[in-house]
Amino acid sequence: MVNTQKQKIQTMIIDYVIMLTGLILYVLSWTLFLVPAKITGGGISGLAAVIFYSTKIPIGLTFFAINVVLVAIAIKVLGANFGVKTIFSMVVLSLLFSVPQSLFPESIIQDNFLSAVLGGMMGGVGIGLVFSRGGSTGGTDIIAMIINKYQNISPGRIIMYCDVIIIGSSFFLVHSLDKMVYGFVSMAVVSYTVDAYLSGANASAQIFIFSTKYEEIADFINNESKRGVTVINGKGWFTQQEVKVLLTVVRKKETSMLFRKVKEIDSEAFISMASVMGVYGQGFDKIKG
Repeated sequence: MVNTQKQKIQTMIIDYVIMLTGLILYVLSWTLFLVPAKITGGGISGLAAVIFYSTKIPIGLTFFAINVVLVAIAIKVLGANFGVKTIFSMVVLSLLFSVPQSLFPESIIQDNFLSAVLGGMMGGVGIGLVFSRGGSTGGTDIIAMIINKYQNISPGRIIMYCDVIIIGSSFFLVHSLDKMVYGFVSMAVVSYTVDAYLSGANASAQIFIFSTKYEEIADFINNESKRGVTVINGKGWFTQQEVKVLLTVVRKKETSMLFRKVKEIDSEAFISMASVMGVYGQGFDKIKG
């Protein structure tokens, strides 16, 4: 029991250290590459950057204020147990973005295109690290979760719409078509890098779980992961014993958390995972007709 508790604490510490590393990389992608070039990326950080370019209000202050409102709405809509890791990321990003831009070099790279690409790559790796530990950077992720609860629209599509609106709005404040285009380049690079970091462009996984403690695992998937799970009757041909098989489909970023929990419940569980080309239905993409 003591060892299990110690293992949980160690895992939690590792999670937060890796998330902190990812958040630092994400902020550096802005302060070193995007902000000096006046390029607007996606998300609430992009919106905060647009406001900074036109009013000089610190990015950290705007980022924190917008996210406080979003988190308050999310707690009311999604429940009081809404993402502790998301709140952690929001606070850390607000503090890191509050470091004065004057402390960083004004321009490491003179070429705006390279700034957009390198900033997007670094930001994508940072977000990938956060996602890999079951975290979130907040912002448009929260908006996507709230809308997805009431409308059958995939979170990825909602985030994309928000990013397009935010980057497009930069044209009216910065008055530069080039900067807006570079913003879209940065958004595309971030998206590709996150997908690549989380094991390829296929962002979903189909998982079969064979375990005698299938009920406890199924409850976790339903209640904590908020994903559907199907119990399939099976028969082990070698042992000639009846078995229960769990089938679930989750986002790739959710697999590490699921695997850790399955191992915690039943270290002898047998798991099979396969990448899925497309997932359509509630919580995923809408069926295209």
